[in-house]
Amino acid sequence: MAEKNSVERVRAALLAAGHADTIATFPEGTRSAADAAAAIGCSVAQIAKSVVFRANGERTAVVIASGVNRVDTAKVAALLGVTLKRADAEWVREHTGFAIGGVSPVGLLGTPLLVFDRDLLALHPIYAAAGSPQHIFRTEAQALARMTGAVVAEVREG
Repeated sequence: MAEKNSVERVRAALLAAGHADTIATFPEGTRSAADAAAAIGCSVAQIAKSVVFRANGERTAVVIASGVNRVDTAKVAALLGVTLKRADAEWVREHTGFAIGGVSPVGLLGTPLLVFDRDLLALHPIYAAAGSPQHIFRTEAQALARMTGAVVAEVREG
């Protein structure tokens, strides 16, 4: 039941932002960017993964990154002016409302710090988790950046 509520929260957030309901179900699973790309039939780069961190130990920070990019935590920490630590599964669920593998960039609980990977802007379309490890939504990078209000920046290592 929690998974259904999570997907519905994403659906409501999309509709509230004036975005079409583009949520699709993939029973084979979309837990990782590679799994999602294989299920959808797109490149791994087109997957907008949500990487969750603890900012200053207490606040949620979410980096919406291209599926092929490793997030440079030093770059993101400097941009946000915080210290970052990877969040564990329990913390992710409690502070975002989603389980790892289904963390959506929209419909998050609270008011997380959000950073959007500039590399996604060159891709069309992109896909993001929709609240569960079996649900994805299709969107455009500019639309997702606008919906989330995230700071657009270079976040990839290297």
